[in-house]
Amino acid sequence: MVLGTTSHAGKSWLATALCRWYARQGLTVAPFKAQNMSNNARVVPGPDGDGAEIGSAQYFQALAARAAPDVRMNPVLLKPERDTASQVVVLGRVRPDLAEVPWHRRSALLAPLAADALRQLQATHELVVIEGAGSPAEINLQASDYVNLGTLRGSQAAALIVADIDRGGAFAHLFGTHRLLPDDVRGQVRGFVLNRFRGDASLLAPGPQQLQALTGVPTLAVLPMWRGHGLPEEDGVAVEVPGEATAPPADRPACRIAIVAWPRISNLDEFQPLRQMRGVQVSWARRPQDLVGADLVILPGSKHTSSDLAWLHAQGLAAAIAAHAAAARPLLGVCGGLQMLGAALHDPLGIDGAAAGLGLLPVETTFAPDKRLVDGDARFSALHGFWQPWSGLALRGYQIRHGRTRALPGACDHAALHDADGTPIGWQHGNVLGAYVHGLFEQPALLQALFGETVRPLDAVFDGLADFIDPHFPPGALMRLIDR
Repeated sequence: MVLGTTSHAGKSWLATALCRWYARQGLTVAPFKAQNMSNNARVVPGPDGDGAEIGSAQYFQALAARAAPDVRMNPVLLKPERDTASQVVVLGRVRPDLAEVPWHRRSALLAPLAADALRQLQATHELVVIEGAGSPAEINLQASDYVNLGTLRGSQAAALIVADIDRGGAFAHLFGTHRLLPDDVRGQVRGFVLNRFRGDASLLAPGPQQLQALTGVPTLAVLPMWRGHGLPEEDGVAVEVPGEATAPPADRPACRIAIVAWPRISNLDEFQPLRQMRGVQVSWARRPQDLVGADLVILPGSKHTSSDLAWLHAQGLAAAIAAHAAAARPLLGVCGGLQMLGAALHDPLGIDGAAAGLGLLPVETTFAPDKRLVDGDARFSALHGFWQPWSGLALRGYQIRHGRTRALPGACDHAALHDADGTPIGWQHGNVLGAYVHGLFEQPALLQALFGETVRPLDAVFDGLADFIDPHFPPGALMRLIDR
């Protein structure tokens, strides 16, 4: 089990690397996280065979483990809709009845479901790599913490605690976390990991030795800072400086892409390939000036479309986006971004919220109570302008949405993307394109057609993670962690 001293310490990254490392030893491996809080999700088969959803981190960990992604790998997913409320997804399905249940009582209801999912994975795999959530040392929550402490007790897993040393205070974080763990699970901690270290590791002495003297736990690995590993950060916007951009080499002309980072952004991991491309510069935009000079503006997914649309107006970004489109510069809306580009949002049942759209696409959206969860094929029709290179190209992507969008009367010829059964799921107007399919930039053919280059295959990224951690753990240490 990979625990962390804080959020963003590197738990997801390390768990993914361990999934591939152990899979390469010939073991059957599955990832697990009892409860994830994230608006980044992927579509997987549900228990009944229909589409369901799990957190993106566990989806990628399953691929790294060479296992089929499964709802049991992330039995509970909380998708924040506002600061004090989240949509509750259990075994891939939305549970509206649980959204209003108080935190401690809800945890008591969810804990047995998570424990059962873990037992099933343990019964069918030789190894389960478990990711914790936040910190296991939140003493105000320990009585109801089934995600860290309950899972640690139920699995009897050997545990690593990882700290982000780049933030400072790592030794205190590790010592304090270890000391605040309940007595009955503290002995399961088998090692500390210092993540994102910059400099000469020998300068850390005698810190690791003193920490081991205080806790009895060795520092098993010091992992250097590595920005170009290629795995999406689960909360990438949250850990970056506003306006910070990836920068291509100076000798390459850059296509500058600005992705609008509204408060309820979802599925931002799908843009990771853009950040790896040599000829592309990507930045997150939160202010009108962040769009100045952008060659392409992207409106990403949203967990709460109407409130993020209101935020656009409040920030002055709605006018800046309209000006970008009026200058015939390319604009892409994905899922919630597509819905905002239309003429109106209709919400007769109170699912999301009604509002006037940006009016840049001749479509309108009505929210429905059932969530559409699809992982399937789609194909672009004839496109023009900036998007012409995607004409006729096929792709495989996923849809997660409550919205149902239709073209306004007289605008049927603007349908730009259709799913496998011919249903329109994308529209173009000038250089403005909207699509319901997530994962456009994860398609090598689409990257090659639009930018003339592609990126490392995801499987190579996973191998790179395993190769990276291998020399930083003592020989045999990773196998000893699972030796019973």
